Amino acid sequence: MKTIYFTITGTKYRYGSEFFKPGTDVTLKKEPENEYDREAIKVEMKGLGQVGYVANSPFTVLGESMSAGRLYDRIGDTASGTVLYVLPQGVLCTLNKQSILK
Repeated sequence: MKTIYFTITGTKYRYGSEFFKPGTDVTLKKEPENEYDREAIKVEMKGLGQVGYVANSPFTVLGESMSAGRLYDRIGDTASGTVLYVLPQGVLCTLNKQSILK
């Protein structure tokens, strides 16, 4: 199965991105009640709670990442991922294969 990438954005509105390290686990949770984006997927970490969102704009999606809109129907209400790279423009992650709906 092909690796699915996603970008965490909006970290500057929470805790920043300096603490993210490659290999860090993150949890994705759909946020259908979000008033600004009905396909919003928030990103959380143990002990911190929400740390950002899955990018959903062509201006914030990095490289081969899927936007939240493209990812939304491929996962259940929650999913898990792993940080791959921490870049100035965002945090690039991979979606864990067990999170992909068949």
